[in-house]
Amino acid sequence: MNSETLLQLVQNGFRLTLGATASLVEVLQDPAKREESLAKLRQEWSHLSETWVTKGATTEAEARTLVETWLNQRRSTTSAPSDTGAAPRPASTVGRPATAQTELQALTAQIAAIRAELEQLRKPQ
Repeated sequence: MNSETLLQLVQNGFRLTLGATASLVEVLQDPAKREESLAKLRQEWSHLSETWVTKGATTEAEARTLVETWLNQRRSTTSAPSDTGAAPRPASTVGRPATAQTELQALTAQIAAIRAELEQLRKPQ
């Protein structure tokens, strides 16, 4: 079996599952759609699975776009810090490329600082 064929098979399986899940959520939210979908399911399974693969591909593309947009916004706010009260990056990562480990450590330190600040704010004065 060709690796591209295997990759395509796995990707189509993923998209089928994703599309079926998205359709299931829609069906659960609307009783009229539920009856319509059950009738379709009884009539033609293969056509429905192709529809789910297409819907899964669309959902995957939308999710990918959403995540990429979020990451780009995150990168732009990291590269150009604003004065919105966000904690500055630790000095250990300034002036050199950050690795995933140093980024994780910096974020962990920021979370710890935010938690400590929240605890101080929650304490009665």
